[in-house]
Amino acid sequence: MSQCNFAKEMWDILEVTHEGTNDVKRARKHALIQEYELFRMQKGETIFYVHKRFSHILNHLMSLGKSFDKEELNIKILKFLDRSWPPKVM
Repeated sequence: MSQCNFAKEMWDILEVTHEGTNDVKRARKHALIQEYELFRMQKGETIFYVHKRFSHILNHLMSLGKSFDKEELNIKILKFLDRSWPPKVM
């Protein structure tokens, strides 16, 4: 057995151990997409923690290959803010 084959086998095992199988990745991606779609600002939550939770979901989705348009993200953020953040036109 050559070193390349041995190293490749080790890499494949580490990759599956760290990232999961394709089925696991697909399930994680679908769960995160649902979490993204249902995302709302919770009562009494600061904008800092809202942004932190939202960024966490986005980062995980992007690591699984999902891409987002900046306009889509901006609209999503504006939609999930509660009534304490009234819209202002400038």
